[in-house]
Amino acid sequence: MLRTAADGAGRAYKRELIDLLDVRPGQTALDVGCGPGTDLPALAERVGPSGAVLGVDRDPAMLAEARRRTDALPMVEIREGDAIALPVEPGTVDRAKIDRVLMHVAEPAEVLAQLHLVTRPGALIGLVEPDWDTLVVDAEDLDTSRAFTRYTTAHAVRNATIGRSLARLAVRAGFTVETVLATTPVFRDFQDADHTLGLGRNTQRAIKDGHIDATRGHRWFAGLSEGPFFASFTLISVVCRKPER
Repeated sequence: MLRTAADGAGRAYKRELIDLLDVRPGQTALDVGCGPGTDLPALAERVGPSGAVLGVDRDPAMLAEARRRTDALPMVEIREGDAIALPVEPGTVDRAKIDRVLMHVAEPAEVLAQLHLVTRPGALIGLVEPDWDTLVVDAEDLDTSRAFTRYTTAHAVRNATIGRSLARLAVRAGFTVETVLATTPVFRDFQDADHTLGLGRNTQRAIKDGHIDATRGHRWFAGLSEGPFFASFTLISVVCRKPER
């Protein structure tokens, strides 16, 4: 997660999202699924000493790292909790974000309902998710590249195409959609792509599950590291507002 956030595309979409959220001094900002706390310092800078930043995650290792990196920021509080049962008082949050979390949860609609519950009228909420149907990996064996994307979408990620559905889900949850943006992270380094996109591990799983022929799959993966590399996918950002009373 840290490596993904630190690359050029990662920095760009995160900065753009926080800018669109228009976080202001004195506000309360919530980061659901804050992970290792990558975005918490930026939010803390925006709310200032009179504001508050709440980071929520359920993974103990992530919580420990988030606390470590925000130890010198008294306006930041890290809370252990689940996205479908947020440890936040209803109607107390001015700005909220959730980044690459909904693709993993069993019921994304329940998470959006929680965000509706804990935010104030007029609050802005930022949602960011990939659409793994758009994953492309350059290779001479185009059929295996396509089979890899199909496997990723159908089996490797729980809600693999949720990025395209964010605006619709936000409206159903009672929000008004204000902005929809698409970003295309590009990978030209094989090792970074393998780490972030799970090329090796998902190829092995696809072979084991019978979705990719073993000989072709091993040859395809080996060939990715031999020459110039290219892969990309689409990341969708939605900023929505909770209507005033």
